[in-house]
Amino acid sequence: MFSITVRDHLMIAHSFHGEVFGPAQRLHGATFLVDATFRRTELDADNIVVDIGLATQQLNAVVGELNYRNLDEDPAFAGINTSTEFLAKVIADRLADRVAAGELGEGARGLSALTVTLHESHIAWASYERDL
Repeated sequence: MFSITVRDHLMIAHSFHGEVFGPAQRLHGATFLVDATFRRTELDADNIVVDIGLATQQLNAVVGELNYRNLDEDPAFAGINTSTEFLAKVIADRLADRVAAGELGEGARGLSALTVTLHESHIAWASYERDL
C-alpha cells in the first residue's frame, strides 16, 4: 500500500456535555495538527498516490471551514460532542466528498483509503480511517 500525508492545523472553541468530560464541559479552545493520509494499492499512471499540491489545497479548504470557529455555535454540530475523534471523521468525510467530486484530480479516483489524524499534543492524538 502506498501513501502520502499532508498536514495543516486547526484552532477551534467548543464545550462538551457529560460528566465524563469534567472541566472540558466549559467552553475551551483546542489547537490540532491535522494529518490527512491518502492510500492506494498501486501508483497511478504518473507514479504518484495523489497530487500533493491538490491534497494540501483541499485539506486547507476543509480545515478552513472549521478554523477559528466556536463549534458550539455551528448548527451542524448542535447537541454533538465535537471530540477529537468526531472531528477527525468530519474532516475525513469532507475530504472524501472532495475526492468523489474530482477536486483532487482524476487520478485521485483510484485512492483506496483515507486517514485523518488530529494531534492534540505531542502525547495524544486520534484518527479516523475510511475506505474510498
